Amino acid sequence: MDAPQNTENTVLQPPMEAAAQPPLQPLLHDETVVLRAPTQAWSAADGSIGGQPIHGIYFSDVRILSAQAILVAGAPLEHLASVSRGADSSAFVSLARQLDDTTADPGVRAEHVRTATTTGIEERLEITSRLDHELVTEVRVDFVADATGMDFIKSGAGQSTAPPVSIGGGTSHTALWNGEDVSVQLEARGASITADSVSWIVTVPARGSASVSWSYNATDQLAVVNGALGPVPWVVPELHADDDRLSRWVARALSDLDALRLSATANPDQQFLAAGAPWFFTLFGRDSIWAARFMLPLGTRIAADTLRVLASLQGTAPVADTAEEPGKIMHELRRVSLEMPAEGLHLPPLYYGTVDSTALWVCLLHDAWKWGMPVDEVRALLPHLERALEWMRDFGDSDGDGLLEYADKSGRGLSNQGWKDSGDSVQWRDGTLATGPIALVEVQAYAYEAAMHGADLLDAFGADGSPWRGWASRLRTAFHDKFWIHDATGAHLAIALDAAKNPVDTVTSNIGHVLGTGILDEHQAALVAARLVAPTLSSGYGLRTMSTDSAGYWPLSYHGGSVWTHDTAIAIAGLAREGFRSEADELTRGLLAAASGFDYRMPELHSGDPATEFARPVPYAAACRPQAWSAAAAVSVLSSVLGLVPDAPAGTLGIAPTGVVGGVTMNGLVFDGVSGGVATNGAGEVTAGNLPFVVG
Repeated sequence: MDAPQNTENTVLQPPMEAAAQPPLQPLLHDETVVLRAPTQAWSAADGSIGGQPIHGIYFSDVRILSAQAILVAGAPLEHLASVSRGADSSAFVSLARQLDDTTADPGVRAEHVRTATTTGIEERLEITSRLDHELVTEVRVDFVADATGMDFIKSGAGQSTAPPVSIGGGTSHTALWNGEDVSVQLEARGASITADSVSWIVTVPARGSASVSWSYNATDQLAVVNGALGPVPWVVPELHADDDRLSRWVARALSDLDALRLSATANPDQQFLAAGAPWFFTLFGRDSIWAARFMLPLGTRIAADTLRVLASLQGTAPVADTAEEPGKIMHELRRVSLEMPAEGLHLPPLYYGTVDSTALWVCLLHDAWKWGMPVDEVRALLPHLERALEWMRDFGDSDGDGLLEYADKSGRGLSNQGWKDSGDSVQWRDGTLATGPIALVEVQAYAYEAAMHGADLLDAFGADGSPWRGWASRLRTAFHDKFWIHDATGAHLAIALDAAKNPVDTVTSNIGHVLGTGILDEHQAALVAARLVAPTLSSGYGLRTMSTDSAGYWPLSYHGGSVWTHDTAIAIAGLAREGFRSEADELTRGLLAAASGFDYRMPELHSGDPATEFARPVPYAAACRPQAWSAAAAVSVLSSVLGLVPDAPAGTLGIAPTGVVGGVTMNGLVFDGVSGGVATNGAGEVTAGNLPFVVG
């Protein structure tokens, strides 16, 4: 037996020094945001700013303030609750017991309201007392001015750059600073201001209240986008469903989309939706197109504006560094170049590195026409349509095999240029990465749909669309020759073809985008539909991006097992168009369960963990929220639930309700410029409606 150790004189050794922490992208899922593009403020649940790397007030991709703390009588407030007042405002309710009497019941409380505007952040603190005597106290707001670019913060390497703060600036109640070509003015009337604090002496009357307010307003000399003012460019519907999760999701989504509205500085009257907070407060071709496409049942204006903004930036010449090519629709627009050294990325301010935006632009134009976009507006965009179709033929198909592929020619751009644009998104079932140039499965379907529908548009407006139908037919033949795989699991579509034109065998959610485009026959569509609802892809909270039987699957992989809301909504829409109602309903129920778990603000993506094991969806901790296509997906799901098929040129609106959410009553459905209503019951029957519905 070992002798007992004598511990009386034991000296505790310090732990080994930890290895240097590599830069980590800030996590977002537990933080609170208010936004009104291009402004956003990220904070803790109590409204305090500075405790986490993402915290701060941002304007136009620059963090203008990195920390803020409120002190009353020299002490912090004690948080009770946070209440959202919409996407652009939150109230933080607290106690101020340092001012209180000695009884157990709180007698003094505070309400701090933060509101985002298109030019900055407005703050207000109100102290309310039930005490029988007045209170005289100091309210102090400590702040840290900043001027750090968003890309450095996203990389995890962004350190606060405290610019010099000047007091006064022409008035006694302002402080000014600037950096990264953004100028900031802090205004606080009646306050004493220093370079890092604002303070007031406040008198709270007996059984009364007193308040102070301050604001941060900014201007950007390099701005390429501005906040959109005025009413939203869509109808806000009155919606009631027996399963109220759909109604609540749509309401929250439309509030978020309102706050994501932007206009380009070159086209201030044309609005589009910023891709998402915090990283993507700007124009993204693919994201803005899908979000506008989802929103068509509420009117065509956001789609028409998005089409025009993107058409104004359509490529005119081959430029390797920017990936521009004649007829190509851009990928993203920034105020300055995007630098992500750890990822080997250097993206110029106007970057065209996307293989799918051009075809999707054509699809959006066609769908907007079908929903009733004014014919003169459609006609004005036909030259851009023809150039987009020519890009698919002349540049998108770079090797002449009849399929569209991509490759980064600059060596500093995106290695993957479909919607799954992370470096490991295209991989074999054994987990090894596919080599490019890559031809994605969904891109072929988009191109086929664009060519066929582009031909329809040309025919309708007096031109000849037949050459594009011939081109589409040849693409369809090449698609079926190359993309189908027959293995032990049965016939399925490859995610892509690699550089050697071998079909990459991983089963992924990309196949859901193929449905409804017309490229599949009935039997092939049935094979895809069955795959989508198999437990390897359907998580119960939406559609996994990668099948669980793939070696690379991981539920928290960005594109290799997570669930993206818009991705699932696209699959639901395709299933509905192909007539697979039960499969569409299954995925719809999954998104509604996820929406409830996220308090109806659907993030960019969430974990692919199964609903059978987790009562709530597991967050992807760095997911953007709100995000335009995740929010707009609520309207797409509503459209799929109602089974809407528009044909404004023919004067009819097809409808085939599913009943998955029970009865639905909606006022504010817009078709051919007319806002109307519809009512359905749980049996999927139309019981009322005042639009030219054709039930089928």
